[in-house]
Amino acid sequence: MRIIGIDPGLRLTGYGCVELKPGRAEPTLIEAGVIRLTASEPVSNRLVELLTDLGSILDQLGPDCMAVEKLYAHYAHPTTAIKMGHARGVILLAARQRNIEIDELGATEIKKSITGNGHASKRQMQIAVQAQCRLREMPHPPDVADAIAIGLCAARRLIGRRSAALT
Repeated sequence: MRIIGIDPGLRLTGYGCVELKPGRAEPTLIEAGVIRLTASEPVSNRLVELLTDLGSILDQLGPDCMAVEKLYAHYAHPTTAIKMGHARGVILLAARQRNIEIDELGATEIKKSITGNGHASKRQMQIAVQAQCRLREMPHPPDVADAIAIGLCAARRLIGRRSAALT
């Protein structure tokens, strides 16, 4: 089973695809990267660009499930949450168009799953993902590490559900 983690953004959208293989206790990283959107373009143009680029990635990798971070709104920056909601909407649409199951995870759950600390910094996440995936270099930009972490967390959650169902 393949799970793609997505870290939504209107400039950078990270993705990380992991695979659960029968008999393996841990997911394996298949591919990770970032979709770079043209920041000088209007939001509507970037959303079309995101839909097109993400659609190509989904078609190439063929995930069974997509994991996306839940939307978080900080009272001091409500506009950021609204703009991020646009990106998340396009991402969820791309998944639904391909009948890909969607799992939404909270940022604290993801960080705790990867680092043991629900309030880990971006750098701590990068270091933890590098170690857990046995990568030579730290994933960069941080959006890539976040996307891999989202995919890993969703895969581990699925493993936990399967184990609970067997007992």
